Amino acid sequence: MDLDHYLAHVADDGRVQTVIDHLNGTSELCSAFAERFDSGSQGRLIGLAHDIGKCSEGFQNRLKGGAIVDHAAAGAFECAKLDALWASGCVAGHHGGLPDFGNMRNDGSDVPTLYGRLKKAIGGNIPPYEVPVDLPDASMPANFGKGCLSDSYIIRMLYSCLVDADYLDTERFMSGTERETVCDGLPILLERLNKHIAPWWSPSNELNRMRCNILRTCIEKGKNGRKGVYTLTVPTGGGKTISSMAFALNHCVKNGMDRIIYVIPYTSIIEQTADVFRSIFGENNVLEHHSNASYEVSENGETSQYNSIQATENWDAPIIVTTAVQFFESIYSDRPSKCRKLHNIANSVVIFDEAQMLPSEHLRPCVAAISGLVDLFKCTAVLCTATQPFLNDLFTCYAFQPNIEEICDDTNGLYEAFRRVSFENAGELTIDALVDILSCSDQVLCIVNSRKGAQDLFNRLPDEGSFHLSTLMYPQHRREVIAEIRRRLKAGSTCRVVSTSLIEAGVDIDFPLVLREMAGIDSIFQAAGRCNREGKRPMEESKVIIFEGLSKVPELLKVNIGAAKEVLSSVRDPGSPEAVERYFKSYRSLAGGRLDKYGVIDAFTNGVQGRSFPFRTVSERFRFIADDSKTVYVPIGAGEKLVEALRNGERSRTLFRELGLYGVNIYDNMFKEMVNSGSLEVIDENIAILLNLDLYVPKIGLMTCDNINGGIFI
Repeated sequence: MDLDHYLAHVADDGRVQTVIDHLNGTSELCSAFAERFDSGSQGRLIGLAHDIGKCSEGFQNRLKGGAIVDHAAAGAFECAKLDALWASGCVAGHHGGLPDFGNMRNDGSDVPTLYGRLKKAIGGNIPPYEVPVDLPDASMPANFGKGCLSDSYIIRMLYSCLVDADYLDTERFMSGTERETVCDGLPILLERLNKHIAPWWSPSNELNRMRCNILRTCIEKGKNGRKGVYTLTVPTGGGKTISSMAFALNHCVKNGMDRIIYVIPYTSIIEQTADVFRSIFGENNVLEHHSNASYEVSENGETSQYNSIQATENWDAPIIVTTAVQFFESIYSDRPSKCRKLHNIANSVVIFDEAQMLPSEHLRPCVAAISGLVDLFKCTAVLCTATQPFLNDLFTCYAFQPNIEEICDDTNGLYEAFRRVSFENAGELTIDALVDILSCSDQVLCIVNSRKGAQDLFNRLPDEGSFHLSTLMYPQHRREVIAEIRRRLKAGSTCRVVSTSLIEAGVDIDFPLVLREMAGIDSIFQAAGRCNREGKRPMEESKVIIFEGLSKVPELLKVNIGAAKEVLSSVRDPGSPEAVERYFKSYRSLAGGRLDKYGVIDAFTNGVQGRSFPFRTVSERFRFIADDSKTVYVPIGAGEKLVEALRNGERSRTLFRELGLYGVNIYDNMFKEMVNSGSLEVIDENIAILLNLDLYVPKIGLMTCDNINGGIFI
């Protein structure tokens, strides 16, 4: 057959794309993506090789409705003949996922590893194919060969380039148009930030003067600092959200970097931070990404699937706000849909907000990943928090050039300057005692460790002026409640709030009294940041009361609480730098050697059962939180129209970005129980629509059996 007659895709309107055109288009994009980390020629190779197997009678018959064929094995085999095994892995998994490379000696052609598939090709057990393009000579990627772990990051990043390039070129052909880019450049965003902060440079009080000093320091360090790892240790209320963004924007513009990725703990609400950035930089420049929606193209690459993959994120905005779960699970994933966006992390500033909340059981893979991004992919990382964890020893293990620089040097002086509250340890309090305290207070915030505890306490408070917050409420609902809380606080009206810890990070509110159920010192200190935030009251009248006894200590918090109690037994001020330092040392000690729960580092450094590059095995193991969550969309208000579009088959990034404001994440077992009870309409594997709206209570949120059994999904 004439090579020009081999087809890669056939559009719904009858247009055809040849394999040669698709390979050239994909390689051009893939090379450009990989060039950002000095691997453009490697990107070109895998782009040209990935769909060689479509130049076969078997695949051409598939386009006409024939049997499914393995078209990726051919390109993988051609790369292996060039002694580029790294490229073989990328090509072999560009639809099905990065495979375990396996064992060259022991894996037979029936084993689903890379070596197994290559032996299948050697044995002639794939459809005969022609090679329609000249593959370039393969050289090693930049920085390759420094160790299995770092090499795995490079392979996965090149894989990301290939997946996104393949999807984008296919999307371009199927739609018949180029994807429209409506984002502004980072220099323009820096101008907008400077305009936003311009009125701040004439501070009206001492507190604002100190905030301006922090902001000024961040701007100067951003302009003059080298790429690398930074810490930003600023007390709660010091304005670190805008200050860290000021550092990042100035740093990006100075160093010619591409984007800013703002990573927020999975226990936080991220929509408020995204809203702040949207108000400054514009809606089109800020992507808020924490959706479970993702779509992939199977080995046969059917035309109908390409409408869905347009909904899969590739982080093509200048500012990304995402969760630690999304970020780190993507870095260790083998799936095309999750890896697609990774190459857009290269040459970016990545800010890890509330860095102290990185879970101890994943510290090693998290720090290794951050080190890899800085060392291999031209990133700058900023660990941003009021209570900086000690991670220098881990960075020394994984960074080629470990050098962590604090942006604001005088952390002790800053803490003293920003002290605005007094702490009291009340010991055990019954729920009756808590109800009495809250009921007798005009304005009070109580933060507890579980959703059940929050609901039990809230349900016993007077109805007027009482509010409840948890992630069982969809984000738009929480926005509206928080807006009402702010209005009442400003007006001096009665305002009693019971919340899970979601309120501790990034929610700008100011109460005269805060109660915090016993937790880690970092959480207690974050809670204190919601008390006397603007420093308008005397310290002695601004109380943070620590208590116990509302609920059983959650398993997830046992180490945190144990370390906090140890520190509080001898240190009076839980927010002091001394207390923070002692807490994290105790925390690490109590956690013991359990800093890599799923053995991710050992898997890549020692191999899993003798298998090299165990991408699939690690992906199946690694979970940032123990229980998978699934999203339930709530058709209330504007969510009703969005849900109807989803129900009618629409799949797009725009739709899922808007739907995010009406989604509630629940544990998998709760999801299944609601499905079995007929309360949900399942749309895809990880998403559903709430059918029984009686289960969404206006002041509580989504009612599931989790509400009864407890749960710390906060």
